[in-house]
Amino acid sequence: MSDAGFPTFPAGFSFGVATAAYQIEGAVGADGRGESVWDTFCRRPGAIRDGHTGDVADDHYHRWPEDVALMAALGIDTYRFSLAWPRIQPTGSGAVNAAGLDFYDRIVDSLVANGITPMPTLFHWDLPQPLEDAGGWLSRDTAYRFAEFATIAATRLADRVPLWITLNEPFVVTAFGYALGVHAPGRTLLLGALPTAHHQLLGHGLATVALRAAGVRQVAIANNYSPAWPASDSPANVAAAAAYDTLHNRLYTDPLLLGRYPDLAAFGVGAAGLECVRDGDLAIVSAPIDALGVNYYAPTRLSAPADSTLPFSMQPIPGYPLTAFGNPVVPAGLTELLTTLADRYGTRLPPVYVTENGCSFPDEPDAAGQIADADRIDYLDGHIRAVAHAMAAGVDVRGYLVWSLLDNFEWAEGYHQRFGLVHVDYDTLRRTPKASFGWYRDVISAVRAAPG
Repeated sequence: MSDAGFPTFPAGFSFGVATAAYQIEGAVGADGRGESVWDTFCRRPGAIRDGHTGDVADDHYHRWPEDVALMAALGIDTYRFSLAWPRIQPTGSGAVNAAGLDFYDRIVDSLVANGITPMPTLFHWDLPQPLEDAGGWLSRDTAYRFAEFATIAATRLADRVPLWITLNEPFVVTAFGYALGVHAPGRTLLLGALPTAHHQLLGHGLATVALRAAGVRQVAIANNYSPAWPASDSPANVAAAAAYDTLHNRLYTDPLLLGRYPDLAAFGVGAAGLECVRDGDLAIVSAPIDALGVNYYAPTRLSAPADSTLPFSMQPIPGYPLTAFGNPVVPAGLTELLTTLADRYGTRLPPVYVTENGCSFPDEPDAAGQIADADRIDYLDGHIRAVAHAMAAGVDVRGYLVWSLLDNFEWAEGYHQRFGLVHVDYDTLRRTPKASFGWYRDVISAVRAAPG
């Protein structure tokens, strides 16, 4: 821990870690699991760097007791993980795979026994392939199938799980999965992907109703946010930043908290709005939620487009160190984001959890087997302080979760990006806590011991 007066946090503030099923579980053909869009996408030549797949990943499916023991040693309050829809409901509808539910039931029991609160996410991008074959998130029907899945999962687990997250980062699914094709399912529809935004939000709303009916006490959604910075003060660049803010941030939050979509004229959507929105949909989407999950990695710098179908062009952000992923390290951006959400939505903003924040660096053991990831420690130190600054400004933040517990399959980057507090040797699957693991453990211990 830095000796520069680490901030205090209120009693009950939750520190934790986050993972996602496809990135760590492996065992893609085990015990009745169905196929997901990521299984299919990984087989597409050139889709994943060096042809990597999630077939084995960290083999968390078989090694989960070791991973829960690591979490217990870390001393976290909360573990955010995702439920693999194809493991529980192999075709995305119809029959339930009992072995899949049993797997998560065992994990939840073990977490509770170790004093760790489970925070499951229902959808972290691994859509069952049969649903994609029927249209995926372009199809309204997928939203209804998602609500059925929510009922199945909550009926089994809600008695031990206080807070559920419906979707993870619907912007990324729309932009990377359906518009640009760099993530599964690999479609390149550009602005034709916009219906997937609404259908995901509709799925969230329907799942919220289903979760509450199954006895869930608290429901949230996890959006990734990025402060939109104009490249200059020119009106054209300011307008470009505003358009990006609309697409990345407001499109997925205004309907939730304000019950309406933002003006999408910059994207060719007329005054009547998205054609896929039906009467009554926004009432479903805007059903009250108990928390908002905020995933933050970096701001985005925008300029007016030179030649683009989009009303903005992304630019590098100079003057900041970069992670191995190429993200600028801007802790103040997290404070800006949290205070902007509070200013934008006022009393409509529910309590906030920072549900993902982390960084990739090329961590490898030294000759003694130690992993001195000082860059990650500096990153986490700065961002935890940024949360404290936002809280001092009046933002109701209830928790901070590091991405990620383990090095894992990083989507299109395969195994080339290491985000974990724990190093994973992908040949042996040996887990080795990094220096950041010990640092975070000490932060949690010190915060708990601090007065107030």
